[in-house]
Amino acid sequence: MLYLKAVILGIIEGLTEFLPISSTGHLIIAGHFLDFNGTKAETFDIVIQLGAILAVIFLYKNTFIDLFWPNFSQEKKQKKFKGLYGIWLLFLTTLPGGILGLLSHHYIKKYLFSPYTVAWALGVGALFILIVEHFCPKHKIVDLNQITSKNAFLVGCFQCLALWPGFSRSAATILGGMLLGMQRKLAAKYSFLAAVPIMFAATFYDLLKNCSLFSINDFIILGIGFITSFISAWYAIKGFIYLLEKITLKPFAYYRLIVATLILLFIT
Repeated sequence: MLYLKAVILGIIEGLTEFLPISSTGHLIIAGHFLDFNGTKAETFDIVIQLGAILAVIFLYKNTFIDLFWPNFSQEKKQKKFKGLYGIWLLFLTTLPGGILGLLSHHYIKKYLFSPYTVAWALGVGALFILIVEHFCPKHKIVDLNQITSKNAFLVGCFQCLALWPGFSRSAATILGGMLLGMQRKLAAKYSFLAAVPIMFAATFYDLLKNCSLFSINDFIILGIGFITSFISAWYAIKGFIYLLEKITLKPFAYYRLIVATLILLFIT
């Protein structure tokens, strides 16, 4: 049963991590139904994010190659999204959430990891999506190379909203990018890229803190969740980017409102 639960949770993580519907919120709700709770379960939910992160790295491998092994031989303009400048932008996006998350980690796990708080986060995030989609300024930033240090830092400030489980890191960063003038599809792509450093940091911090709780069999379960998370995230990212060429984020807001209502009616 534990292996089956790992598969189910891995699929849920991969499908929801990069959509603006909150993977953490869905994992908390799924854990409630599967009776998969406690410190081990919370750490499992965080660690299997590595599978989803790996999917981003593989899908955008050329972008990451440009970050760590840039080729400027034919590039005369400065401040492109590559090399140290690209890493600097991702660092600025990671910084606000990293600091706030480190300071509030204990309180978030103690007070916000419940179906009730997730339901409210889903609802508030849904309203945020609808407001941004209605009032969002016309996009001026259509390419990664147009993102400035100020843009990157402000997206990082929006990312702090994701520390409330259920709000969605993806929703916070995509909407933040759109408010700053990014094209919707570009905001999503930058959101995926910006997920890598902060999710790596959060995952390894939690794993190092709680690794003593896990046995060899537990690490097998983590591996199962990791693999299923990677596969489902791969398809979710490709599907999401395809959808953004045809629709807005409003359907995701309506979905969030339905899920939040069901949680409040039947779980809390």
